[in-house]
Amino acid sequence: MIHRGACHCGAVRFTVRLTDGIETARRCTCSYCAMRGSVAVSARLDDIAVLQGEETLTRYTFNTGAAQHFFCRICGIYTHHRRRSEPDEYGVNLACLDGHDPFLPVVPVMDGQQHPRDTGVSRIAGHLRFERVEDNA
Repeated sequence: MIHRGACHCGAVRFTVRLTDGIETARRCTCSYCAMRGSVAVSARLDDIAVLQGEETLTRYTFNTGAAQHFFCRICGIYTHHRRRSEPDEYGVNLACLDGHDPFLPVVPVMDGQQHPRDTGVSRIAGHLRFERVEDNA
């Protein structure tokens, strides 16, 4: 299934085929992801196509430089990143995908401080839980 996505201002628009739908949804504890706070889902490198605004995307790398984080230079929204743990995949910001709610009931949080490329082990550090409040009106 092909999903359509965009940044907040709409300058960047893309399509993506996810590797396993939202089953790959996760967060990360590395210093950058902890501050960014988004839920990412996985796609193979060939399964994302920027339809509009490629020139508007800005790339940010740090530390080893392996992970490449892309965001819109106009609105600042992170759209996707090339994963350090799986270099043949992108992590895609679930909130950017049309019809998808990033507020999932449970999201695993991967241990990015003890990164699998450094330790050889992929580990879940915890889980984020979200419970919707029913409208009392």
